[in-house]
Amino acid sequence: MTSTGRETARHNDVHDADLGLRIPARYRHDWVLFADWCAAADHRPIPATPDTLALFLHEHPAAVSTQRRRLSAINAVHTGHGYPPPGRTETVRRHLDTTRASRVERLGRLLLQKAVELPSAGWPSGLFGRRDALLLVLAATGMAFTDITRLRRRDIRLDGDTLVVITRAGERFRLEPDLETGCKPAAICQRWAGIQAFLDQCPGTHLLRHHLADPIEIVTDPLDAEQARQPLLCPIDRWGHLPHAQPMTPQSISMLVRAHLSGRAPTRPTLPMASPATNDAGTEPEVVLDLDYYERGVAARRRDHQDLEELADTFDELEQRADALVDDLLAVLESL
Repeated sequence: MTSTGRETARHNDVHDADLGLRIPARYRHDWVLFADWCAAADHRPIPATPDTLALFLHEHPAAVSTQRRRLSAINAVHTGHGYPPPGRTETVRRHLDTTRASRVERLGRLLLQKAVELPSAGWPSGLFGRRDALLLVLAATGMAFTDITRLRRRDIRLDGDTLVVITRAGERFRLEPDLETGCKPAAICQRWAGIQAFLDQCPGTHLLRHHLADPIEIVTDPLDAEQARQPLLCPIDRWGHLPHAQPMTPQSISMLVRAHLSGRAPTRPTLPMASPATNDAGTEPEVVLDLDYYERGVAARRRDHQDLEELADTFDELEQRADALVDDLLAVLESL
């Protein structure tokens, strides 16, 4: 569009005096419909939440093409004023595409079942199992993999037995216990949060290994500012190290989800823990020495002292020879 065209379009824009917005003329009708409904239903039109937009579409049924036009208008007004478009979320997509909604629900059931089957104890099986279980639960919502990688520890809430997840775009997912698969998203999230809380207090792979072999209850404190900004899901290397500040990539999440769905996920066997070298916890094993232990030690020291005493004369002789060689070398250099 030329500068003249843009200027003409700007003159044709409609001003919303109540909200202080500039509405493009082609979006005026659909925006006014949405704004009037928000005022009547006591919702904020901008920035609108995905739940508000989904409710609006539900209460104003129309052809798919009409609904898409409404979404385009609402998204355009939001992006034109610096807000994220609320129509590009999973909640709204499912409302417009029933086929997609059915497919996501079917895959979601399978992902929840896979999450239930993963181990939560043992090293390193429990570590990977706890993370992957939460990953599969989040993927079962239909949430985009990019949105999953952007989740931070502060973006999850527990409401009784319900897990509440809020994406960066403001989309809210409420994950309740699933009776069909026996999956409890809140419990799965708490198990992974326990790993992160343990590392907050006792950083180190060795300590985490013993914790997973014999889990103990962790008293969790409220997250500080740095912990709240840490990624919810992070990669795990083959040694069990978790870089707190590094999120997983969408590609790695996609590969893991596909691997679990196809049954080709990496197998993480539970490694046996070395038995402690003590008979009782905190008690050193008793060591019995023979009667000649000290006499043999004194005799060995006396023998070594006599043998090593002769080395002093040997070192002195080597030092004299080295000095003589240096003097001969200097003489040769001076004669050149």
